[in-house]
Amino acid sequence: MDELDFFYNSNPKKEKTNKDSLLKRLKNRFGIDIFTKNLPHVLTKKERYLIFLFILLTAAGIIAIPISSYYHYTKAAPDFGGTYKEGILGEPRFINPVLEASDADRDLTALLYSGLMKNDGKGNLIPDLASHYELSNDGLSYTFFLKKNVKWHDGKPFTADDVIFTIFTIQNADFNSAQRINWQGVEAEKVDDYIVRFSLKNKYAQFIVNTQIGILPQHVWADIKPMNFARTESNLRPIGTGPYKFVKLKKDSSGKIIEYDLEAYKEYHGGKAYIQKFVTKSYASEEEILDAYKHGEIDGISFVSNRGLKKLQFQSRFTLHQINLPRYFALFLNPNQSKLLSDKNIRIALSYGTEKKAIINDILDGEAITADSPMLPEILKINSDIKKYDFNPEFAKQILDNAGWQIGNDGVREKQEKDKKGNVTKTEKLELNLITSNWSELLEVANLVKNQWANIGVKLNIQSAMVNELQQTYIKNRDYQIMLFGEVLTIDPDPFSFWHSSQKKDPGLNLALYDNKDADKLLEEARQTLDPDARKQKYDNFQKIVAEDIPAIFLYSPTYLYPVTKKVQGLDIQLIGIPSDRFSNINKWYIETKRVRR
Repeated sequence: MDELDFFYNSNPKKEKTNKDSLLKRLKNRFGIDIFTKNLPHVLTKKERYLIFLFILLTAAGIIAIPISSYYHYTKAAPDFGGTYKEGILGEPRFINPVLEASDADRDLTALLYSGLMKNDGKGNLIPDLASHYELSNDGLSYTFFLKKNVKWHDGKPFTADDVIFTIFTIQNADFNSAQRINWQGVEAEKVDDYIVRFSLKNKYAQFIVNTQIGILPQHVWADIKPMNFARTESNLRPIGTGPYKFVKLKKDSSGKIIEYDLEAYKEYHGGKAYIQKFVTKSYASEEEILDAYKHGEIDGISFVSNRGLKKLQFQSRFTLHQINLPRYFALFLNPNQSKLLSDKNIRIALSYGTEKKAIINDILDGEAITADSPMLPEILKINSDIKKYDFNPEFAKQILDNAGWQIGNDGVREKQEKDKKGNVTKTEKLELNLITSNWSELLEVANLVKNQWANIGVKLNIQSAMVNELQQTYIKNRDYQIMLFGEVLTIDPDPFSFWHSSQKKDPGLNLALYDNKDADKLLEEARQTLDPDARKQKYDNFQKIVAEDIPAIFLYSPTYLYPVTKKVQGLDIQLIGIPSDRFSNINKWYIETKRVRR
């Protein structure tokens, strides 16, 4: 006999009660334990299910209250930890701000070194190693006040001595720094351990841009002689003051560097980077980078072409950052290597025979604007009426016809030389050689130009090389007839190193070996013009001269495409001066998160 039977048998004369009343009395008499124990015998299956569901929902609600309150009164915030791996094109050789020669060099330099100033990722220059600076009334003296308690990665203190040493090294021609042209005529003076003054002989409008140069540690480099400067191991195992410090490098069986492992520097003056480990992996071509991403070897790509982007698999895994970058690609014509290119008629014909819009639409999917000069109007806001060579193949043919270049049996134009008797003594073909990097996008551009020029009777032979080989062999020695290459301007452009006649030889960057006294004068004067409007006018006059001379055929200015895994947050990049500026706020990027009070 259970409790319920007992209750009925012991109370025969009581009124018949309903179950609800009975259950209440049972609870009062026997307590909750007995009530709960016998409840299943009283309720129907449906009632038991409903009570169970009610209890479950009540429990869930009780649990949800603190969780809901937790999320209501807190928010996700960056936390320390995680690893990010980025694929870069080319092998780094000089992780040294004085010698850096490629984007691979500059990427690692930006992570490991700091300058007095830096780009904030939005096109503005802000203090880095400096706390602030003062400009004299005459515009000839810049005094920088350095941050105190900044330490090198080896724990040594950073002082004004390091700044002075770096500038002196750049200025010394024995060290062969490409930065030398930007620091000629600048006197660097140590005022005290944390104050440096730069005195200029002439006003230099873009001087402050040059103070982004990374600073070297004097105690590491002071005893290295110029003849050994480019060969020392410190170029590959750097010590800087940047957000990341060197851990190790990896080489393949042939001795090529394939990986750099870095870790967040906890003493970084800008605040320790959230992402604990940063790894760069080097690849010889874009195809190799795309394949590495496909197989999960990397989380991001330093830059991807439009065609490469189409081939990139698992696109849902990354965020594509489209960044404004002041750069252009052009066909640089070297008259020292081909007398054909010394003929302005040929240069004009080649210009009219090049269809830029086809390049932009067919290869770049519209992610670019046409370039018609070495100055980009979008940067300086120059609305000039410079000479433009709109695609006109028929006019190009007419120019070549008038110059005596006739179509040969093979479809290539030729010019014949005859003796007094009318006998042909020499036949010259209108044939040119072009070299570019093995970057797939540039190879496609080169082949499209080849087809366009074939239409007007010009034969173009194409050769490609890896970026390092291109820079160290062909560009350094100016060993090419035509170079398809890109040039990156700064936020406040100074085209001096690209177009002044003094820069025709390495380490100068005058790839077209351009030499025009009027252009030189304008470049020199523009540098000394502090008034922005007056400086724009000089650059406008400069680009008009270049457009008339045609030392290069300017093609396009593309958008910088930077795919990064979605797990990485905190990127705030809009306008950068050079590709490595994308790391300007790298210490704010994060992978891990934590909850903090709102």
